[in-house]
Amino acid sequence: MRPASILMADDDAAFRHVMAGELSRLGYDVIAVGSGEEAVQRVAVVEPEVVLLDLRLPGIGGLEALRAIHANAPAAEVIMLTGHGSIDTAIESIRIGAFDYVVKPCPLDELDIRIQRALERRTLRQRATLLERGLTPPDLGSSFIGDSPEFRRLLSVINRVAPSDATVLILGETGAGKERVAKLIHARSPRSARPFVVVECAALQENLLQSELFGHERGAFTGAERAKPGLFEVADGGTIFLDEIGEISPSTQTTLLRVLDTSTFRHMGGTKEIHVDVRVLAATNRDIPAMVRKGLFREDLFYRMSTITVEIPPLRARGSDIDLLAQQFAVMLNERFGSNKQISEEALELLRHHTWPGNVRELLHVVEAALVLCEGSTVLPEHLPPALRNLKPAAQPAAFSTAAAQAAEASPLTLQEVERMHIRSALESCKGHRGNAAKILGISERNLYRKLREYNLLS
Repeated sequence: MRPASILMADDDAAFRHVMAGELSRLGYDVIAVGSGEEAVQRVAVVEPEVVLLDLRLPGIGGLEALRAIHANAPAAEVIMLTGHGSIDTAIESIRIGAFDYVVKPCPLDELDIRIQRALERRTLRQRATLLERGLTPPDLGSSFIGDSPEFRRLLSVINRVAPSDATVLILGETGAGKERVAKLIHARSPRSARPFVVVECAALQENLLQSELFGHERGAFTGAERAKPGLFEVADGGTIFLDEIGEISPSTQTTLLRVLDTSTFRHMGGTKEIHVDVRVLAATNRDIPAMVRKGLFREDLFYRMSTITVEIPPLRARGSDIDLLAQQFAVMLNERFGSNKQISEEALELLRHHTWPGNVRELLHVVEAALVLCEGSTVLPEHLPPALRNLKPAAQPAAFSTAAAQAAEASPLTLQEVERMHIRSALESCKGHRGNAAKILGISERNLYRKLREYNLLS
């Protein structure tokens, strides 16, 4: 581990020499200069973690040097060195942005403690910055690929919806890109500089989901050894995205409805009302109106969630976009793998005629697998999965009547039948491993289990 770097600026040569030696002995990497001008020049080059800055310096004074250092190296923590007669000026330096001040001469151990605290604050600030960047996704519009009328209509709706503060329900099949649409809505909203928090409702058990959403107090349940804020608090001022909203229980639905209506909630086990300013986006691939009719989803919550509804067209309805997406995925994956492979026209033809029950996510996985399996420079049909290579209907046995063939041709597979076949294919390719199959399908294991039960595929 490299030593922490310190830049020390003091015009007292004896003091500067002694302190630099003692701090070096404590394990710091110390650079010592004698003026404010030197400090400002060196700080931009060496980017120290902590600056020890004397208030009384020849030429540029301590306060002026402090402002310049903050402009050139905003991540550096500054500790002011001052005499007894300059306490008021030292306090003024903290108002400007210094971390702390010490009065000369000061014990070495006291100065060491101040430096350690400054380093701790610097680390916390860096972590907070990284967290904020992770919670504020960039505008992903340039990565939205498509030119079909359906896709252009989707982008038009997103651009109209984003500037508002309305709750939005995003509908689409598995793998259609619901989370990406939510991120784009947030990035193009007035809340873009604030957090974007994703909650995967289907991946959490009921008590864990309530705790994650609304937080809990110490002792609220077994294992709750300390209080924890909820994700609604983390998202305060920004956007919370509730993925697979159709999976939440009736009790969570009730609490969520109250949050949407009043912007307030309580921690689990708590009594204090907590107020938040959060925009709610939600997504599902389930038929919520049908769930309402069956009593599985609250009707009032559905109407509250669907103030605005954004429907993502399935990939099979965006046929002209398949080539664009496949080629873009190939470019992206070539950069990742350090390769230069192209997709042949024969392979593209097979991609165009596939039904894509897994939508854009499935197309990405297919292109990735094809590039990995392709040993040459061109992806051929044999590099694609069997489900895409065997698109032509098998020859009918002689006993199969013309009338029956016509009836079969007139009755294409339903979406549920296609999804059932796709799930079975994923399981077979993973030799029954549900975790791996769920990754291929782009859904949680809990969601996969529900679909296996729904389609009678549990063995």
